[in-house]
Amino acid sequence: MKKILFVTDAWRPQVNGVVRVLEAHLDILKKRGHEVSVIEPGQFMTVPMPFYPEIRLALFPRRRLARALDEFRPDAVHLMTEGPLGLAARAACRARGIPFTTWYHSHFQLYVDARLRGLLRPVHAYLRWFHGAAARTMVSTETLKRELESTGFTNIAVVPLGVDVEHFARNPAPPLPPLSKPVFVYFSRLAPEKSPEEFLRLDLPGTKLVIGDGPLRDKLERKYGRKNKFIGYKHGKELVDWLSLCDVLVFPSRTETFGLVVVEALSCGIPVAAHDVMGPKDIITPGKDGYLGKDLKNDALKCLELSPADCRATALRYSWEHSVDAFLRTLAPILH
Repeated sequence: MKKILFVTDAWRPQVNGVVRVLEAHLDILKKRGHEVSVIEPGQFMTVPMPFYPEIRLALFPRRRLARALDEFRPDAVHLMTEGPLGLAARAACRARGIPFTTWYHSHFQLYVDARLRGLLRPVHAYLRWFHGAAARTMVSTETLKRELESTGFTNIAVVPLGVDVEHFARNPAPPLPPLSKPVFVYFSRLAPEKSPEEFLRLDLPGTKLVIGDGPLRDKLERKYGRKNKFIGYKHGKELVDWLSLCDVLVFPSRTETFGLVVVEALSCGIPVAAHDVMGPKDIITPGKDGYLGKDLKNDALKCLELSPADCRATALRYSWEHSVDAFLRTLAPILH
């Protein structure tokens, strides 16, 4: 059994893919007897991140983080993010000659570009520099691995993501008021890089349900609230109950590297209409569990004819146990 130190700038109460991946991995690693420790922003003084106030950034973490590293004496160090804590951990490991791994979770440069034009290339260069010092950089798909390698990233390893298929299972009788059918759902953060307004503008029959929150919610709810039902973030069983009312997930984002919500919806038997881009195209088989293309309205309507059982079968291929197995194999060469 090993001692593994995780460093992350994204942690509870944030709701995003990094947090969900780390929570799933921690749970399984602990059950297998590994000793894990997490360094996260709540252990430091923080300030809100510009444009994303729900994300807190640690202030001056380097000295305290280095002390925690020395005291824990891990067998492996893994950096989940490239923010202030990830940067401080990178510096501490480099100073001590300790190898470490990183995880490239999201195209952060695209997120920045959606807010501040002109920073795409500098942010991409920073990410390449940050991950360039890692013994391995983990990614979720072969498509992302090829893309990063084509732009100068090295030592890339694929660690597929998963879904808790026992938790994300359709409830045939959710204790919620019925919605006018069919129900098309947007299930993600309400932020520019996720393109929620593309969903909100669609002229679809029945109900359009929005599960999620974020910096655009107030603006979007004022503009589209009459024709779309906003319910905010949902968690646990309540989330599954709401998904159980839905017939199609409409996923307008073009910036994903994977898209956990896609496999979570599929696990509930919900087909997916999405763009033909990285993430969805690595998961969806058009005509079986969803459709990919430029016309989200047409694809969403076609999804109504697809089999929930086929959607569920796709999700069953994604296991957090397998994800952790791949994670540990990727760590193995650098354990000291």
